[in-house]
Amino acid sequence: MDNALWRGGWVTRLRIVSGLVLFIFAFFHFMNIGLGLFHTDLLHGMQDGRKFVTRHNLISLVLYIALIIHAGLALYSLARRRTLRMPFSMALQAILGLLIPLQLIAHIVQTRYAHEIYDVNDEMGYIIILMWPSTAIWMQSLLVLLVWVHGCIGLHMWLRLTGWWRTAVPYLIGFAVFVPGFALAGVLTEGRRLWTDFADPFLREQYIEHYNWPSPDEFEALFGVTDTALIVFWSLLALTGFIYLGRKLWRRRHSVRVRYVNGPEVVSEKGMTLLEMSQANGIPHTALCGGKGRCTTCRVVVEEGADHLPAPGDVEARSLAAVGAPEGTRLACQMRPTGPLTVFRVFRPDGGRDRAHASQGQERQLAVLFLDMRGFTARTTGQLPYDIVFLLNRFFDAIVPAITAQGGTVDKYMGDGLLAMFETRDAASSALAGLHAAAGVGTALERFNRQLEAEGSPAIRIGMGLHLGDLVLGEIGAARHAPRTIIGDAVNVASRLEAETKALGVELLVSQAVLSAAGLRTAPEELRNFELRGVSAPVPALLVEHAAQLESRINPEEQIA
Repeated sequence: MDNALWRGGWVTRLRIVSGLVLFIFAFFHFMNIGLGLFHTDLLHGMQDGRKFVTRHNLISLVLYIALIIHAGLALYSLARRRTLRMPFSMALQAILGLLIPLQLIAHIVQTRYAHEIYDVNDEMGYIIILMWPSTAIWMQSLLVLLVWVHGCIGLHMWLRLTGWWRTAVPYLIGFAVFVPGFALAGVLTEGRRLWTDFADPFLREQYIEHYNWPSPDEFEALFGVTDTALIVFWSLLALTGFIYLGRKLWRRRHSVRVRYVNGPEVVSEKGMTLLEMSQANGIPHTALCGGKGRCTTCRVVVEEGADHLPAPGDVEARSLAAVGAPEGTRLACQMRPTGPLTVFRVFRPDGGRDRAHASQGQERQLAVLFLDMRGFTARTTGQLPYDIVFLLNRFFDAIVPAITAQGGTVDKYMGDGLLAMFETRDAASSALAGLHAAAGVGTALERFNRQLEAEGSPAIRIGMGLHLGDLVLGEIGAARHAPRTIIGDAVNVASRLEAETKALGVELLVSQAVLSAAGLRTAPEELRNFELRGVSAPVPALLVEHAAQLESRINPEEQIA
């Protein structure tokens, strides 16, 4: 593995672990403060419990090591950056992280340091009285927001690619807003109560004695420690800036020229990936996975200068092989140009908003329903075009509501047939929606045929194929004229299953993949294997003579044991 890549992964893991330790501490600290909204005893009771844990020598060591590592690695990452251009969320997190020490240093000195050096009883009451009613209370309240927002952004950036996180985000947003609001409400409530007590000379003396209030000389010493710590912080920040600028000046002497087909020509420092060069120069370049070499949407075709490039590494080679990329294709997030290049961006070369991430394709496992009307050509021979269109529209008006009622969408109409997909939260719900929709179509068709019979017209027969598999949803077509559609083997399987219903004389074939995902148990003898054209392996499927009958099988009580 490349040393820089390994080092980057090691740094990232350390930042995540140290950040999690600090985030957990901050969460319980904020919840502790919020208890002041209810009763002082609750506030101090929880603080005593927290101190019993956090002020144990081992736990204290872990907390301070996590704080030093997290802050140190943040400065280290900034110093090693090749550009300060970054996504808004990342920039906001960095700015908040740099603002935190300006308030946190004073907080630590006036609490833990004062407790250890001057034996101050740093209960919540002492801290709140110390700040109330000066601007310090608002600055420390701002610290709560800075820490919490910084931590939430970091947590989101770490977990945003996981499926469960995307599902939980709407609920977690509410919780994330609640925590700092709860803490601030507790501070204000307890602060007003304590300040009222502190205005009473007798109670003030008791508070001062209880908290072992620092003397003026001790306060002066504490302020001196705070100032010294801030000087150290500013010095480290200045050193970070000097290292960043020094590296940038050095890299400028080792630059490389890159020309983008249908785009500008730029000069960037050697050592950067092509994706970093694009981002540093404000050139639109899709990278859905954030430059980790997984999604391949940053693909480029190297038209000139390929001989200057090192061979693809293991990660890049595997990703390119997985998508069957042609010769000359490279991943911009993995290649580091060392000589002049001319490249063509495979995805989103014009940078238009209408070709944003969703247009590049999104892989999902969904159920698809392929439906076709039987004997349509013979039925409509000799009819006027207007009559044919009128019949089709009546037919679709009758059956499509059964699809949309289950959250389905008609992807396209194909003469006397249609292709529908069920884009739900997961494969199980998609499969179940597809089954209910197919049964609903069968019921709707029976009603529609009764109307036709009353009008003296022959009944309509249909065939349907329902399958679940991997699909790619995206905008396919020329820019600004590309409808959203689906492609993938699952569409082909559903179409082939529908075709098989004609010879079998049944309305529906449901693949085993749909039944398994929906949790419907079927006896092995109920399934038949189908050798479908263009499909490598046999597809087991359930024959349903009348689609309306499927509804009784979907009910768990009526499943076959």
